[in-house]
Amino acid sequence: MSFRDLLRETFSALDANRGRSLLTILGIVIGIAAVIAMTSLIGGVRSALIDKLGLDQSRTIYISANVNRKISEEDIEQIEQNVPGYDFVTGLAYYTGSISSDSKTKDQATLLCVHPEYFEASTVKLAAGRTFTDSEDQQGAMDIVLDQSIAKTLFGGDGTAALGQTVKLSSSDYTVIGVAESVGGFSSISYVPLQTATTRLLGSNYGIFQIIGFAQEGTDIDELAENTKSFLSSYYNISSDDESGSVDVTTMQSIIDELNTMLATFELMMTAVAGISLLVGGIGIMNMMLTNVTERIREIGLRKALGARRSDITKQFLMESVALCLIGGIFGVVLGYAGAWGLAKLASSVTKNLVISPAISLTAIAGATGICLFIGIVFGYYPARRAAKLNPVDSLRFQ
Repeated sequence: MSFRDLLRETFSALDANRGRSLLTILGIVIGIAAVIAMTSLIGGVRSALIDKLGLDQSRTIYISANVNRKISEEDIEQIEQNVPGYDFVTGLAYYTGSISSDSKTKDQATLLCVHPEYFEASTVKLAAGRTFTDSEDQQGAMDIVLDQSIAKTLFGGDGTAALGQTVKLSSSDYTVIGVAESVGGFSSISYVPLQTATTRLLGSNYGIFQIIGFAQEGTDIDELAENTKSFLSSYYNISSDDESGSVDVTTMQSIIDELNTMLATFELMMTAVAGISLLVGGIGIMNMMLTNVTERIREIGLRKALGARRSDITKQFLMESVALCLIGGIFGVVLGYAGAWGLAKLASSVTKNLVISPAISLTAIAGATGICLFIGIVFGYYPARRAAKLNPVDSLRFQ
């Protein structure tokens, strides 16, 4: 029997039991759809986070102290002088307070108090205006880069009307020199010069929350992080077992690795759950094929009486099983991507500024095809062999 004849016979047999076939492949459809939806959504989330949060900036190193230790500007200078390999090292501090215009107020607004270098290491994007300069920072200028969502709340529109306006923060007036795009899914963050915050907001007893270092091009980032940690341990006289006064040095690459590990673990768990549906679907395929063998005993006997070999009968029933699984896989891939796009739209509407686009992966499609072929062969082999072993004389007598 030629391959073309085999295909024609396969689809003719499936069409004769169209309703049963569609019900049988539901498990395959659901399992493949779940796998495709999860892999594409997780890929989209990963890309969105890397794009929005700047996780591709592998030259960035974060240094933070335990709650029992306070970081100062002098510590930053010591790192710059004693640890070679940095383009610059800068600190930041947090402040929370109300920001008001003439008619509206935003309570519990989060501010980052930073030096201008911070904007080089971060992925802050401006919707309008500019960031503050070195001279403005050193002079303690009363300037603020306002978060766009806060700017919309206080001044309406898309927030750009806030440029040049005055807002009140901790009883002092600040001039809006820039409007920063909001970071989706996170607190709205505005920015003021660290020197200004030191004298106006934080007080003389403040501590820098975190140090950000930006490595020179070509520097071994892991080695630089290790050298920084060793220097700070010596500088602060921290013993190896003293966790209360410890300092954490984290590279952006390690954050990327942790994110990928977390997403991969979640993806594996969801795939395992989807695998149960595929198993159930495979069992359903086997059950249907066994039923088909029983219903077509006389047909099998007639084919063998006319010269069909065991291998021909095996191929025919195995082809029907594989075709069922592949059809289910096609429906599953389409349904999976459709579901992923719908969930992505829903998630994007909730997170506002974090736009998630499902990743259409040829690897995932190839994997789904391979899974369908595997299920079709494994669960279709026994019914196919059972059909092939039927005695043609007994089969023709079967009523």
